[in-house]
Amino acid sequence: MPHAGDVRAGARQGPVDPPSVRAVAAPRFTVCFHGVGVPTHEREPGEAGYWVTRDRFLELLDWAVAAPGVALSFDDGNTSDLEVVAPALLERGARATFFPVVGRLGDAWSLSAQGLEELIDAGMDVGTHGLTHRPWAGLRGALAREEVLAPRRALEDLLGRRVDRAAAPLGRYDRHTLALLRSDGCAEVNVSDQRPVRPGAWVQPRFSVRADDTAASLRARMLDSLGPARRLRNGAVSLAKRAL
Repeated sequence: MPHAGDVRAGARQGPVDPPSVRAVAAPRFTVCFHGVGVPTHEREPGEAGYWVTRDRFLELLDWAVAAPGVALSFDDGNTSDLEVVAPALLERGARATFFPVVGRLGDAWSLSAQGLEELIDAGMDVGTHGLTHRPWAGLRGALAREEVLAPRRALEDLLGRRVDRAAAPLGRYDRHTLALLRSDGCAEVNVSDQRPVRPGAWVQPRFSVRADDTAASLRARMLDSLGPARRLRNGAVSLAKRAL
């Protein structure tokens, strides 16, 4: 997580949505997936909690396509992006943005440069998710430039096109990270603050999909984010991150 310039997930007309779906149609949201299938190589503790089975992914994708105002993004650059996700998107006439971890490209579990080019040829967009998936909050100096800025340049060289979107690893960022990205000309930064999309905003929130999520649970989280108390809490969390 929609992103300015995204083609809506619901590009194809579907059946009339029930009231519970229409309730989240006016505000816009971005959903963020990670891996699809069964992770065979957990790179960091807790990663498996953000993978969904293929069947569950297809159920969630069908819901997103049918629900107006929901955009799709995929983090980490797992091979499932090309093997499972892209064919399912194309079958439904949907588009998404993919944020690979640049330092992992070409390893046994991640997309290759050719895989990224295939996604772009299929009408998808590609941004950066950092060099090693190290959280950006707290990074300074040369290390910050290596983890935050260099991967964007590497992707541009690899793909021969401008890459102007970034997604913060683990959703962790601070005002120094944002200042660095802004000074480098990044057009949009995606985070995991679980709030509705803010049209035209430079920092865009997303809802990360968890292994046990269903369409109902995602809908519930989105609706909850619209309540005054939750909006106040989420806004305070975002402000706190930017104050670090």
